[in-house]
Amino acid sequence: MKEPIITFKKVKKNYDETVVLNNVSFDIEQGKFYTLLGPSGCGKTTILRLIAGFDEASQGEILLEGKRVNDIPANKRKVNTVFQDYALFPHMNVFENIAFGLRIKKVSQTIIEEKVKEVLKMVQLDGFGNREISEMSGGQRQRVAIARALVNEPEVLLLDEPLSALDLKLRTDMQYELRELQKRLGITFIFVTHDQEEALAMSDEIFVLRKGKIIQSGTPVDIYDEPINRFVADFIGESNIVPGNMIEDNCVEFVGKSFECVDGGMKSNESVEVMIRPEDLSLTTVENGKLQVKVDSQLFRGVHYEIVGHDDDGNEWVVHSTRKAKEGSRVGLSFEPEDIHVMRFNETEEEFDARLESYDEE
Repeated sequence: MKEPIITFKKVKKNYDETVVLNNVSFDIEQGKFYTLLGPSGCGKTTILRLIAGFDEASQGEILLEGKRVNDIPANKRKVNTVFQDYALFPHMNVFENIAFGLRIKKVSQTIIEEKVKEVLKMVQLDGFGNREISEMSGGQRQRVAIARALVNEPEVLLLDEPLSALDLKLRTDMQYELRELQKRLGITFIFVTHDQEEALAMSDEIFVLRKGKIIQSGTPVDIYDEPINRFVADFIGESNIVPGNMIEDNCVEFVGKSFECVDGGMKSNESVEVMIRPEDLSLTTVENGKLQVKVDSQLFRGVHYEIVGHDDDGNEWVVHSTRKAKEGSRVGLSFEPEDIHVMRFNETEEEFDARLESYDEE
């Protein structure tokens, strides 16, 4: 593995008595799209501000390209930020907004014109240089803000919820545009959001944060398929979670029955939580179902029906199916062993990874 472009080593950030980040450590590789995901107040934007140099760490080290930057001011770091409100100057046209940073650095007019023209082409706004900011749509303003950041040739681009003010259709379009832009440029993007669908769609790697700590990190597929605990499972997509008992490797008990599964490396008869995603449950007859539920409600969601029911123990089950069900009827639910995900209580990410590795080696 190449040397990380950014490293946090046991970084802590306090505001007076409030701990916002608590001993956070991670590495960011060059040329990838990273997303910091979590609820409001979990520390996402604080991490961005520490990388940018807008805030100072209370403890720990921050490295940029292997060099400690804790005491390096923001304007000396090869990092640029796109803010949630874009922070564009309304009295300047598109060209002057993008050129602003270069003028501060006293770059010659010839080079400014070349660089601004180049980044306008990158963000597909070629020919928009003379437009006033007030004449630009929300998506165009976002691209101007990105162009203004890119013109300074940063090693890292930080994006603080830049899509949150856009409507759903434009937001989806901009997700594709941002991802394609990152791939084309090959620079590191660090994106902050509380929208799990956005994180899954755009990222190479996701850091899930809660209360100032990184709870789990990995690829979107890893985190969706193998959440470490109930918080991650609920935050990343919809999930059915019920109490269970790990009988032995590859055998878990829940709702009063034993089921084959693919998890292991736990204690015999250990209390656990069992998760099955709604899309992994299939409707079938009561006789053929591994579970039986009474259908409470059904909503059409466009690509599937969302069916909600309860089993005889009172557990709620959500099913995503292309088949309809009748409210008040009893149906069977079918699933495969690999659709069952077993989660231990209070397991750290390090313990989770070590358990998977030891289990895979057997």
